[in-house]
Amino acid sequence: MKLLAIDTSTEACSAALTIDGETIERYRLAPRQHTHLILPMIDELLQESGLHIGAMDAVAFGRGPGAFTGLRIAAGVIQGIAFGADLPVVAISSLAALAQGGFRDTGATRMLAAIDARIEEVYWAAFAIDDSGHACLIGEELVCSPQQVPIPDGEGWYGVGTGWEAYLSHLQRRLAGALSTWEAQRYPRARDVAVLGVAAVGRGEAVSAENALPVYLRNEVAVKRS
Repeated sequence: MKLLAIDTSTEACSAALTIDGETIERYRLAPRQHTHLILPMIDELLQESGLHIGAMDAVAFGRGPGAFTGLRIAAGVIQGIAFGADLPVVAISSLAALAQGGFRDTGATRMLAAIDARIEEVYWAAFAIDDSGHACLIGEELVCSPQQVPIPDGEGWYGVGTGWEAYLSHLQRRLAGALSTWEAQRYPRARDVAVLGVAAVGRGEAVSAENALPVYLRNEVAVKRS
C-alpha cells in the first residue's frame, strides 16, 4: 500500500510516505510555521520516492485533538489533495499517533497520551498496543483538568506528550502507583499516523474527502454541557 500522511496538530510539523511497509518522513519542531512547511515537505517526499500523488492508495492526517489552527491546516491540505487526486482519506487520532510513537521507540505497550490543551487542561487518552503492534484506545478521548484524568487499571503505564511537562505534578499525584515513567518531549508524528492509517484502510475506515474532518474535543465537550 502507498499512503501519504501528515500531522500538524501540535508544535511539530511532519509528513510521511509509506510504500509497502517502508516509510520516509520529514519532521520539524516549528511552532506557527506549519503553513510554510507542510506542502514543501510533501513535495520533497514525492520527489524522493519518484511517485506522484495519484499513485497513492489513500491519504491520512492527524485529525486531533490538538491546536485548532494546526488541525484546520491538516484537514484543509489533506482534503485538497484527496479531492484533486480522487483519493480516500483516513482521519487518525493525534493521541493515538503519540502513543504509537512511544511504542515504536520504547516498546512500552501501555501508554497514557497527554497533549497540553492550555487553560489548565489536557487532551487525554489511554492506549494499549495490540498483537499487531497498533495503539488501541481504552475508554475514550477527552479534554479535562489534569486532576480529573481517568485512573487506568493496573500498573506500568508510560506517559507521553506535552501534557506531562505542563502538568507533571498534578498527573503524578492523580495516577500514583499506576504510572511507570513519562516522556514529555514527544509529539505526534506523520510516520505513526501512516502506520495507523494503513491499518485503518485495511479495516475499511477510509472516508471521502468531504467527510475527513478534524476532532477538537473541546468544542464537543462544550456542546454536551449545554
